[in-house]
Amino acid sequence: MIVKMKKLHVIAMASERKKLMDGLLHLGCVEISEPTDRLADPEWSALLKRHGSALTQRKLELAEVQDALDAIGRYGKTKEKALHLRPGVTEEAFLDEETAREAGAASREINDTLKFLAQLKSDENRMLALRASLEPWEKLDVPLEHHGTAHTVSRLEVCPAAVNMKAVRAALDEADAAAELYEISADKQQRYVYLLCLRSEEEKTQEILRAFGFSVTVFAIPQGTAAENIRHEDELIEKNRAQQKDTVETLSRCGGDRDALRMYADRLTTETLREENIESLLTDGTVLVFEGWAPAENMAEVCTLLDQCNCAWEAEDPSEEDTPNVPVSLKNNWFSRPLNMVTDMYSLPSYRGVDPNPLMAFFFILFYGIMMADMGYGLVMMALSFVVIKKSRPNGPTMRNMMPLMFYCGVSTFLMGALTGGFFGDFIPQLLKLINPASTFTMPALFNPLDDAVTALVGSLVLGVIHIFFGMGVSVTMKVQRGQVMDALCNEGAWYLVFALGAAAVLTKSMAFVWVILILLAVTQSYGKKGIVGKLMGIFGSLYSNVTGYFSDILSYSRLMALMLAGAVIAQVFNTIGSITNNVVAFFIISMLGNALNFALNLLGCYVHDMRLQCLEFFNRFYEDGGKPFTPLEIRTKYVDIVENKL
Repeated sequence: MIVKMKKLHVIAMASERKKLMDGLLHLGCVEISEPTDRLADPEWSALLKRHGSALTQRKLELAEVQDALDAIGRYGKTKEKALHLRPGVTEEAFLDEETAREAGAASREINDTLKFLAQLKSDENRMLALRASLEPWEKLDVPLEHHGTAHTVSRLEVCPAAVNMKAVRAALDEADAAAELYEISADKQQRYVYLLCLRSEEEKTQEILRAFGFSVTVFAIPQGTAAENIRHEDELIEKNRAQQKDTVETLSRCGGDRDALRMYADRLTTETLREENIESLLTDGTVLVFEGWAPAENMAEVCTLLDQCNCAWEAEDPSEEDTPNVPVSLKNNWFSRPLNMVTDMYSLPSYRGVDPNPLMAFFFILFYGIMMADMGYGLVMMALSFVVIKKSRPNGPTMRNMMPLMFYCGVSTFLMGALTGGFFGDFIPQLLKLINPASTFTMPALFNPLDDAVTALVGSLVLGVIHIFFGMGVSVTMKVQRGQVMDALCNEGAWYLVFALGAAAVLTKSMAFVWVILILLAVTQSYGKKGIVGKLMGIFGSLYSNVTGYFSDILSYSRLMALMLAGAVIAQVFNTIGSITNNVVAFFIISMLGNALNFALNLLGCYVHDMRLQCLEFFNRFYEDGGKPFTPLEIRTKYVDIVENKL
């Protein structure tokens, strides 16, 4: 069901802010919002301003902790199990300041070490780049800082590898330039040349060389030849890598801080949420003003807290104008709660609408079982979901709902597999026949969809009619509750009768029912339309859209039969391929690999098609979406579970 909400208007003393926010965080059932009506009032907007917060600082600290955890995961020697239970901590321990300070210090230390490691890697890259630039000049036995004498100039020059050095020397001779070029080395891209010329000829020489693409290379190195500097860089690189190794070893010993940092990350996530809520407060420095939403069922605790914090407050039911802004929270039992996953993926219902989860839970689980329809697959689904739930306590709304939903769908899959005789396809009959060629064993089944596809198709379409009719019934109920009785009678009510009369006409082959249908449609589909033209257009428009719409919608349920057959056929094909080997071990390997692939494909495929039937065919009858999720100020954790103090 959709939880009933109360709209809060609160004025508190600024001095009570911490106590108030801590109390709301502990309750975890109040969503704070800006008082929009106050901002719309010029007198209030001139008086109040947004309350300052430490949101930026908290986000920065959270990012640093995440970097520290990433470093531990990358360099730490601790191994994490795929499935593990999150540690439980009390709220008091979770919010303990001393623990937070220690974790913050550990985070800063790890981040400082990471920065030092990053600097070492940057220095290594710089030294490697310098060494690479020196290598072409390694054979030059001239100090790199030497640039000539009083009468001569020496330069390190580079030019494209395609340059013809004979042509360059010929150009220098033709210009009568007193210069000499010594090619030190070359690679695929460039030639590395040592130039020696008279100072008086330098300008002329450089002008000639530029025409061939020559350019001067200068090293910012104090002294020594290229070979000497390469040896020096090698020593520095070796020392740098030793420091990197020691630094990585230091990081690897930080694995013991992982649990403390994880809890600190959860705390910072909670504090970030609190600071975001603080920014929604308006203040003049003396008082705080805010609005909020709280479930009606929690108002007793909220009222007690507000009174303890000496707040002036009022709570009221949301008006019709408030509907788009009222946050939506769904409260369901153990059976329908996992369907929140489907609703969240689609869209939350409007606050004035209806919670679809209890309405579609049975159909969703039934349809999934029909499409998967295999006892073996059902057992695997139940086992997987049970192990994950027991071993890791899934975190987050999606995972918390996914595993129970998989379990329920696994039960449905097993039951439908029992009705159709499927256990990893025809695995057991094929195995027994492989062991004993004379075996004629077949799995007991109510019906075999491969032999009786028509029955499967008819059954799928009948389920589709029931599903759609049920959605229409929900729509009728909603309209009657809102006083739209004639709308319900002229739409869903009329089409209920049309289908019933149509079935009677087919069974009795009487035209009287056809005439009754036409009269019924003429009366109901023209209701509310003005003029003869309007009524005629209403009748024919409604007739066309509804007939084609109902036909296509009901036909969509044939996918129940299609996926059931597809899964069974694929499993049977792999079992047959395995049996061709005439070897039990090979049969088992091939069959299990093929069934694993078939299971993986159907696990997702059946979910997608099931969602399509619910969201397009079922929701289309009554669902009003657009709900805004309820996001109260609460403790949100990823790595730990908050547990109550045990006396």
